[in-house]
Amino acid sequence: MIKIRFGGKAFLAALAALAMLSAPAAAEPRHGLSLFGDLKYPPNFAHFDYVNPDAPKGGTVKYAAIGTFDTLNPFTLKGQSAAGVGLLFDTLMSPAEDEPGSEYGLVAESAEIAPDKTSVVYTLRPEARFQDGSKITPEDVVWTFDTLKAKGHPRFRLYYADVLKAEKVGDRGVRFTFRTADNRELPTIVGEMPVLSRAYWEGRDFEKTTLDVPLGSGPYKIDNIDPGRSITLARDKNYWAQNLPVNRGRNNFDTIRYDYYRDASIALEAFKAGEYDIRPENVSKNWATGYDGPALSAGLIKKEEIPNKVPQGMQGFGFNTRRPIFQDPRVREALSYLFDFEWTNKNLFYGAYTRSHSYFSNSELAATGKPSADELKILEPFKGQIPDQVFEKEYDPPKTDGTGNIRDNIRAALKLLEAVGWTVKDGQLVNAKGEQFTFEFLLVQPEFERIVLPFAQNLARIGIKMNVRTVDPAQYQNRMQNFDFDMAVVGIGESLSPGNEQREFWSSSAADQPGSQNVMGIKSKAVDALVDLIINAPDRQSLITRTRALDRVLSWGHYVIPNWYLSYYRIASWDKFARPKISPPYSPALDTWWYEAQRAQDVEAKKPDVQKK
Repeated sequence: MIKIRFGGKAFLAALAALAMLSAPAAAEPRHGLSLFGDLKYPPNFAHFDYVNPDAPKGGTVKYAAIGTFDTLNPFTLKGQSAAGVGLLFDTLMSPAEDEPGSEYGLVAESAEIAPDKTSVVYTLRPEARFQDGSKITPEDVVWTFDTLKAKGHPRFRLYYADVLKAEKVGDRGVRFTFRTADNRELPTIVGEMPVLSRAYWEGRDFEKTTLDVPLGSGPYKIDNIDPGRSITLARDKNYWAQNLPVNRGRNNFDTIRYDYYRDASIALEAFKAGEYDIRPENVSKNWATGYDGPALSAGLIKKEEIPNKVPQGMQGFGFNTRRPIFQDPRVREALSYLFDFEWTNKNLFYGAYTRSHSYFSNSELAATGKPSADELKILEPFKGQIPDQVFEKEYDPPKTDGTGNIRDNIRAALKLLEAVGWTVKDGQLVNAKGEQFTFEFLLVQPEFERIVLPFAQNLARIGIKMNVRTVDPAQYQNRMQNFDFDMAVVGIGESLSPGNEQREFWSSSAADQPGSQNVMGIKSKAVDALVDLIINAPDRQSLITRTRALDRVLSWGHYVIPNWYLSYYRIASWDKFARPKISPPYSPALDTWWYEAQRAQDVEAKKPDVQKK
């Protein structure tokens, strides 16, 4: 299962940690739901272990965002939603970042799963309120579900595909009815759902972009917007849920501001100049040398590596298999021989990264070694539909010695390409019509050019012309949503318990749905069937086995050229803040940090001196 995130609610686009459900034998209200059995936190728990419940409130934190924005509605396909806008909206339940596959009551005080597992009733808290003081009602929940499924981003239709309806039950209850009892993830899926105000949205066009400030129920309100340039949120001091256990020690800043920058390079320089405060870093060169300077030497800037246990999913150079040039898997495999990860890691990344071998890297879900007997039972019915290698060995991306000498890889690539009808003539790789193998690599981050250009040089050695094009974020989003690309960097975040979101990642139906995350255009009856098996897995062990089987099929399908991953967060910050002693394993939990007034004054007093150096 994935955690659907909106705007700046959390910065790791690919991260999700909810899961299949362990429910009581008979229907009974529960304060939370869990995948792995008993919940870590009992009824009436005081707060999560990874917060400081006495953290002071106050101060301002500034973040950077890249590109621009044109809407304050994060729930539709149209437009680029503003960073941080997700903080306006509360959900029925709230996840625990130190406990995989769990969620606890927020707008809902309890959840009651039917004994036959075909429905769940969420009971709303009587004190739950929108920011204008109006009561959150079952009618709001029902309207939200119906609207998101009918008019929201296409991901909602896929995610809620097996949720048939929502209906009011009594004064404070909402029953969600499911298509099947086998999809045990469904109760927690609806628990993730934000609750919108029916009264506010009636009379407004939900599907249009808008800069009208929406009515929310969450911990922050929009204080000011400079369209396309900045958005400032103010903590709602009358927030109805601020003292609930799921919120104690969180949402500590009085003001959160996001300033927009044209690209990440400019944003880095702005951070070093003190224009904003906290910066997650995903570029190894930046982390190694990009922060060097007087402010870092003087201790005004801190660099922290915070370990995590987050499944890393897959980042890679993704092929758009809708393009005829990439429809043959042998072509895709051939190109994978020409990406020299070992040289790249040594010369560009300071040896920081681990190569991805799986769509579920850094977790027990990753396929390793030869398929087990149980995996083979699942895979056998698809023999002839999936690559033979799936049955024989573990997927392992092509390797080099890191020196830049890739002659053996070039020979392997040419052998595969010649089998498909591509040959080298006059220094160009051409087909039977004499047309050169040419395609475009679409980028949004200029920092990636230094990684992609050596790949282009290796391709040129066998006569392939790869044009590298870097576009602005708005154009990039539009092109990716409409699958208007040949190759791009793709990232698929996974959780410890994959489920319904796999339909959006891999299913044939998602391949033709603009805005879906099946950007590679995968259409495979075998993959569709394996996704259904994962969704309907009856227990944890079968989920692991079925996920490993899917992993093998995806890996040997050569839909991406695997990149790399880290098992820790890299966060740079101006030394104005403190954070709890305990870091949760599944999130950087920036919403648990707090502002230290004296420390901030010291930093601001010293900043002019170090900036002169």
